[in-house]
Amino acid sequence: MSKALRIQFGQRVRDLRKSLGESQEAFADRCGFARSYMSRIERGGANPSLDAIEVLACALQIPVGSLFAGQGRTTGKTAVSPVDSG
Repeated sequence: MSKALRIQFGQRVRDLRKSLGESQEAFADRCGFARSYMSRIERGGANPSLDAIEVLACALQIPVGSLFAGQGRTTGKTAVSPVDSG
C-alpha cells in the first residue's frame, strides 16, 4: 500500500467513523485497537493488515470493499478498483 493510498484509506475510515458520531477512542476500543494505532491508521501512518481492515469494516458495518470506494483510478467511465476481486 503506497503512502498516498494509506492516507486516502485513513481519511475514508475517519469520515465513516465520524458519520457514526463515534470518537476515535470509542471506535478504537470497539475494534480492539489502541487509540494510538487508530490515529496512525487515520493519518496514513500505519499499514493495516487485511485482518485489521476486516475488523474496521465490521465495526463500521460495511463491506470491506466499501473502505476502498473512490480510491481506484478511472479509465474513461469505468472505475478500476485497487482491490482485484477475481
